Amino acid sequence: MSVLTRRGSMTLFSDPSDHQSHRVRMVVAEKGINVDIVDVDPRHKPQELGQINPYNTLPTLLDRELVLYESTVIMEYLDERFPHPPLLAVYPVARAQSRLLMHRIEKDWSRRVNLLMAGRGRAESLNKARKELGESLLAVAPVFASQQFFMSDEFTLVDCCVAPILWRLRAMDVKLPERSTRAMRQYMRRIVERESFRRSLTEAEVEMRE
Repeated sequence: MSVLTRRGSMTLFSDPSDHQSHRVRMVVAEKGINVDIVDVDPRHKPQELGQINPYNTLPTLLDRELVLYESTVIMEYLDERFPHPPLLAVYPVARAQSRLLMHRIEKDWSRRVNLLMAGRGRAESLNKARKELGESLLAVAPVFASQQFFMSDEFTLVDCCVAPILWRLRAMDVKLPERSTRAMRQYMRRIVERESFRRSLTEAEVEMRE
């Protein structure tokens, strides 16, 4: 029996080590959604994944007849499909601002995170990515002191994008000065204390901080 026929109404194909899969799992845990999470080794993807997703990428969400890929698309779909608790603001301006922040995270941080977590490539390229990511995080570090969550007083989808990256700093060997990032570290402690964040972690992700 194939993955497609034996699964329930909603299935999430997830890379247990990837930050973009992690952000979707955070949304799932925050909302308490009943999802069949399938851990997929990105080096040995099931044939069925390529049948439903033309790009054969992770994460991929299968909800009955609907197939979604790209983490931010999946996150927004889940937020609308399961509206409690809301993870995007009601008002259009605030929603647009959150979407812009997620876009900037993709442009400024995600590519470098992907490179460093893969650990492949020349040492010069990895060191350059590590330096650029560290400098970019330092540039926004003061923002974490202004509000309880990332540029918001409420936990949002933006936090679901930021937290998995900060969780992986040690695994990427990105070292930030403690004095300049005190508010960022306090923010991360608040995130880690959330039951939903702990439930979102895979064994591989727990090991990243041990």
